Amino acid sequence: MRDELYQQTILEHNRAPRNFKKLEGATHTAEGYNPLCGDHLWIYMKVAPQNIIEEVSFEGTGCAISKASASMMTQALKGKTVAEAKVLFDQFHKLVIGQLKPDHQPHHLGKLTVFSGIWQYPSRVKCAVLSWHTMNGALENKKEISTE
Repeated sequence: MRDELYQQTILEHNRAPRNFKKLEGATHTAEGYNPLCGDHLWIYMKVAPQNIIEEVSFEGTGCAISKASASMMTQALKGKTVAEAKVLFDQFHKLVIGQLKPDHQPHHLGKLTVFSGIWQYPSRVKCAVLSWHTMNGALENKKEISTE
């Protein structure tokens, strides 16, 4: 059942990615690239003076996992504080490398747990985390992020 949900969710977000656009007036941006598979994307964020992520979007090309992860990330981050985004980044990273077991450990990932099986496919982990590393880089004012 979980594998079916995973596949349906990934395919839906790949087919119709949410927040897939260049965000005009972004306060934070970064470019992410995975040279192993060619995934290439840009993350755009509007962060309010109170450190709240008002808007987040992405554009670029990538595999289904990469696009779905970016799409779901933009939904998860909207309205969060920068500190909350950092917690989600850490938890998501631990999830996809198999260190966080969502059924047994507390977390704030919500629907993002559909990526919990990615750790079983090491070559796909970088696809899932590219947008997250790029978002984190944008918050730290790093302009280019690579998953090499």
